[in-house]
Amino acid sequence: MTRQVQGTAVAWRPSIADLLMSYASSGRLGFTEVVAENLSAERLPPALTSLGVPVVVHGVTLGLGGASEPSPERLAHLAGLAQALDSPVVSEHVAFVRAADSPSDLHGDVLEAGHLLPPPRTRESLDVLCENVRLAQSALPVPLAVENIAALFTWPEDTYTEPDFLTELVERTGVGIVLDVANLYASATARGTDPAAELRRFPLDAVAYVHVAGGIERDGLYLDTHAHPMPPPVLSLLETLIDAYAGRDLPGIMLERDSDISPKTVAPEFETLTGAVSSGLR
Repeated sequence: MTRQVQGTAVAWRPSIADLLMSYASSGRLGFTEVVAENLSAERLPPALTSLGVPVVVHGVTLGLGGASEPSPERLAHLAGLAQALDSPVVSEHVAFVRAADSPSDLHGDVLEAGHLLPPPRTRESLDVLCENVRLAQSALPVPLAVENIAALFTWPEDTYTEPDFLTELVERTGVGIVLDVANLYASATARGTDPAAELRRFPLDAVAYVHVAGGIERDGLYLDTHAHPMPPPVLSLLETLIDAYAGRDLPGIMLERDSDISPKTVAPEFETLTGAVSSGLR
């Protein structure tokens, strides 16, 4: 696919707005990304709109992997932000986040998970996901890309591997992929598979851009916290990714951090990321 964002990047957060402006001014920031649910198209921060780099709109509550159709209101919000920010792409997740879109007699209210949960990787689930992706694509003014999530469990009825599931999703809908290297590492280690082997089987030609983030290991389980430094295994997997694109255009690679966000914590991680990318491209 045509790369819509390139270079290295950091997700935009108000607490690091000045740091990102310094990166953008010096030509070190290829693009950035905003969490759609934290912004209004009518009240965009000047520190964001004046960056002068592409801004990706990133949603977290659409629930494309759920049984219900995506909310028209949520889609309109994503579309409005994409237009206001002149975004090259809108991204969301291969996940479900709620049990229903409206209250019912059974539970009396909408059941929100408060977390990104993996849909079963079955034919029936894939059919629903494809239809929801098509509905979202038709409502958005720019291309859609969907992200692999960090899943600490799998469903017993799964019949697809994650690479095969995403590959068929791409083939059936033309959707782009946000390849989150840290999420892939977390999911693969939790289910006992080889992260590098899985990465090479992802639909790499469909990748719109890449996420990378930090995490910690606790009680033998890797937790993708997005609040700690990138550990060596995640950086090694990033090197595998760069090697997999040898002879092809490398997608943009963005550092995410969702907690403990400050110039003090983000700047060293950005230096680590840019160093890893530069080293991998040599």
